[in-house]
Amino acid sequence: MTRTRAHVFVSGRVQGVFYRATTKETAESNAVDGWVRNLDDGRVEAVFEGPEEAIEEMVEWCHTGSPAATVEDVDVEYEEPQGEDGFRIRY
Repeated sequence: MTRTRAHVFVSGRVQGVFYRATTKETAESNAVDGWVRNLDDGRVEAVFEGPEEAIEEMVEWCHTGSPAATVEDVDVEYEEPQGEDGFRIRY
């Protein structure tokens, strides 16, 4: 199984709308490792590692996010996997 890593920046109304919690729940249900956190500029940053198909599903999910979110843009950078284990919310 080839692991893929996506580094994602999500902008819009994505803070204070359970975006991080829903991202964690979605990642765990897809067996994706990594983390998610709020940035000071109002964006959400996330890293996803796992099978390519699962990572692509997570990136696609980010365009909608939590039900209360209004996503305006998703920037994705693909990187070499770094061995993330589990999924967590960073503060």
